[in-house]
Amino acid sequence: MTATTATTATSAARPTASARLRRQPWDLYVAIAATAVFALAALWPDLLATQGAFTMDLANTLQPPSAAHWFGTDEAGRDLYSRVIHGTAASLGIGIGAAAVSLMLAVVLGSLAALGNRATSAGVGWLLEVAFAFPALLLSLLLIAVLGPSILTLILAVGIGTAPGYARMVRGQILGAKDSPYVEAAIALGHSRGRILRQHILPNSLRPLVAVFALSIGQSIVWASSLSFLGLGIAPPAPEWGALLDAGRPYITVAGWLTVIPGVVIVLLALTTTTLGRHLQSILEKGEK
Repeated sequence: MTATTATTATSAARPTASARLRRQPWDLYVAIAATAVFALAALWPDLLATQGAFTMDLANTLQPPSAAHWFGTDEAGRDLYSRVIHGTAASLGIGIGAAAVSLMLAVVLGSLAALGNRATSAGVGWLLEVAFAFPALLLSLLLIAVLGPSILTLILAVGIGTAPGYARMVRGQILGAKDSPYVEAAIALGHSRGRILRQHILPNSLRPLVAVFALSIGQSIVWASSLSFLGLGIAPPAPEWGALLDAGRPYITVAGWLTVIPGVVIVLLALTTTTLGRHLQSILEKGEK
């Protein structure tokens, strides 16, 4: 092989700059940057907000987005941008809390269904089937009607309503791990049932829940916002995003930004957590291989 041929072959094998740029996970970088902004808004809202969440200016009611009010103003002249910023903590708290409740219930129920005796597995499996068939929205409405609207009620309602689907996933993961070659090898080596459970079955079964937790945060916020939009969540004038949707509903034909902008923010957060969860899942799958 001549030097020219070798150089040509090396150049062909080396990825071009444009190819390397295409392989960059730009969506992950954007999601990380968005996560940093949401975290800053939740922890230190005064650094980003231009006004207080409840500061009224009756001379500037229902003003459209402008340089003075980036997201416009509401019926009381309150700056919508500042209210969205101040509502981040409550919305994120509901999303993280509901996701935590959902996954904790899922781990308990899924583990009982997969590892319990025949009667326990059958009973929990039947309960999961009934709960999964029961509309989650209807269950959430029932809990809110009994406990009354509040942040805690939203967390419980959304968490309990979404738990059955995750519990079925946990059950399937555990059953798959029980039949895996490394568990069979551990049994052949004489390891105890408790050791196999602690060292092999549970770690490998629950590892995917790291990515699921990130995915479920956005889903929980969307669910909670939907309930608030129906008037069953936190009541206005709280700046929680679902409450902002509810507050802007009467003015949707004359001041559409009061509903559209909080809705867009909710979608952005859901996309952010979904992107992070998808990349976490990809990393975990590569680690398993």
